[in-house]
Amino acid sequence: MSRSYNLNSQPKAGRFSLDYQAELNEEQYAAVCSKPGPALVIAGAGSGKTRTLTYRVAYLIEKGVEPKNILLLTFTNKASREMLERVRELVPVDISDLWGGTFHSICNRILRRHAEELGFTSSFSILDRDDQKSLINSVIADCDIDTKDKRFPKADVLLTIFSLALNTGADIPKIVDESYPYFEDWIEQIVEVGAKYTKKKLEVNSMDFDDLLLLTVKLLKNNLDLRQRYQKKFQHIMVDEFQDTNHVQSSLVNYLVAGQESIMVVGDDAQSIYSWRGADMENILSFPDRFKDAKVFRIESNYRSVPEILELSNSAIKANRKQFDKNLKAHRTGGSARPALVALDDPGAQANFVAQRVLELRDEGVELEEMAILYRAHHQSLEIQMEFTSRNIPFQITSGLRFFEQAHIKDVSAFMRFVVNRKDEVSFKRMILLLPGIGNVGADKLWRSWVATGWHQREDNPAKFSDILLDFKPPKKAQAGWEQLCYTLDELVNGGEFARPSSMVYSILEGTYDDYIRATFDNYEQRKQDIQQLMDYGEGFDDIMEFLAQLSLMSTADGDPSGKKEQPDDESVVLSSIHQAKGLEWKVVFVIWLTDGMFPNGRILDADDQDAMEEERRLFYVAITRAKDELYLTYPMINPKSYRGDLVQTPSSFLDDFPRELVEEWNVSSAPSWDDHDFGDDPF
Repeated sequence: MSRSYNLNSQPKAGRFSLDYQAELNEEQYAAVCSKPGPALVIAGAGSGKTRTLTYRVAYLIEKGVEPKNILLLTFTNKASREMLERVRELVPVDISDLWGGTFHSICNRILRRHAEELGFTSSFSILDRDDQKSLINSVIADCDIDTKDKRFPKADVLLTIFSLALNTGADIPKIVDESYPYFEDWIEQIVEVGAKYTKKKLEVNSMDFDDLLLLTVKLLKNNLDLRQRYQKKFQHIMVDEFQDTNHVQSSLVNYLVAGQESIMVVGDDAQSIYSWRGADMENILSFPDRFKDAKVFRIESNYRSVPEILELSNSAIKANRKQFDKNLKAHRTGGSARPALVALDDPGAQANFVAQRVLELRDEGVELEEMAILYRAHHQSLEIQMEFTSRNIPFQITSGLRFFEQAHIKDVSAFMRFVVNRKDEVSFKRMILLLPGIGNVGADKLWRSWVATGWHQREDNPAKFSDILLDFKPPKKAQAGWEQLCYTLDELVNGGEFARPSSMVYSILEGTYDDYIRATFDNYEQRKQDIQQLMDYGEGFDDIMEFLAQLSLMSTADGDPSGKKEQPDDESVVLSSIHQAKGLEWKVVFVIWLTDGMFPNGRILDADDQDAMEEERRLFYVAITRAKDELYLTYPMINPKSYRGDLVQTPSSFLDDFPRELVEEWNVSSAPSWDDHDFGDDPF
């Protein structure tokens, strides 16, 4: 006997109806339900950008557009997943054919279909960072570059140079001249390595992430039939975070847009903060000029922050000349305290204030994970980390490792640990492995030479390390670096007496380590600032033993001395650079180190670069718009431990961009300690 079974018909596009006016505010509704054509949506901070994009997709499907004819480009996988999931919840149709994803994932899909036209096969590999470094190191070896007298940039630095050149459309010499001038003597060799690296990738049928974008653009540019096929397919294109697009991403979008130009880009020029990695704000600013009859929609209703914070935000960004005028309006009601402007005596007082206020807010019912400490550069979190550790306030860092756990801090520490404890084989080898031409075998031989001198067992210090170490036989390629290291160690133990900790750090940086970090790390300036911060920290110590003990205690503060980490607390304060904080929000935000030279950055102030200064101001704007309920702007008035002698701190110029009535100035005083009281004669 047979059984009857019926298949339910799937709803088709256009067979459902959403009440857009009920679901959206007036500004969002105007953008979502606009007619096809070029459209720029300026979506201010906290204004519901994701909601606008997802409802736009739903609206197009309801109007009869097939999902397969929609392209949604995002910058992160998380954003893509979130948007597509929301669309699935809105529309009762299958959207599996919708092309939604990051720029790289969409380009990968295209290249898998047409890789043969570029000389690759469809099974090409995608190189991660380690793969890239391995491949480029083999290229460098093939080039037979003589690095005996001067360090050649390491793979990480070369890859960053090549990436910037590709993503900005600039040539390699220009990138080196503008961002890496200390490698000018190597320009010819860098260009050679770049060309051979590109050739090598083709030979091994592999692409890196930059290639995914660049080769897709090349494919569309050179093949008219293919370009027209994708233009016909993608009848509606939407791009998220358009202010963050670079030269290649903008070109990709231009090639995919068909003659009808049904494209909607969403972004906020006031949050364009990534020029250092190739993003070009001109892409969003020039959109109305590049697309005829483009409509500009402004979404200015903010659902995140209280009015008092938004008033400050609006005022703070007005000083910028290059921008779309906008004025965020608070959806929430007012009545909260104005943002606090807090001047503190010194960095220690700043950390003390932040820690005390965090504990008070927790007692008032604000959970720790709803609080964030934001800063311009990672090294500016040092005092906060120390204060939170001493008070047992749990925290997590999104801007990098904890200060004393970073590789470059440990490298510098290794020099000091060795001169203090000359039996420390680990520190000795870490120190000399920094030299070019020395590997594990060479390091082991040099250690055995040191042990043979007997100095590892003596209690007195050598008057000069160079008198002993210069007799050793390092590899020929390492000879110059070895000699410099010997003279650097002489400065750490001058005439048998230990130098002060801050002086030791200075000698290590200037004598040996600066050259190493320039050639090794693509974020040289940041790492140098970290080491300079370590110098400042060292000013508080006269005893190198105590200094090194504190470094060890701070680096193992999360776990036991074996190095085993405890599980992170479920509830913890977030410490983050502002760049890492973009797109996030907290009830309470502290923006610290608001002094000229710290924020805005000192190099930008010295360069007197108006465009760079405007980006710094946008960074400040991003920081303050992360706060929902309370905002604290803090700065130290003096820095008494600065090795540079810059004792008096000038408040950030950004604090002059808004009327003082928009903030509440706090006068913070220190409670007297027991030592400050005069109790007369001891009665006991």
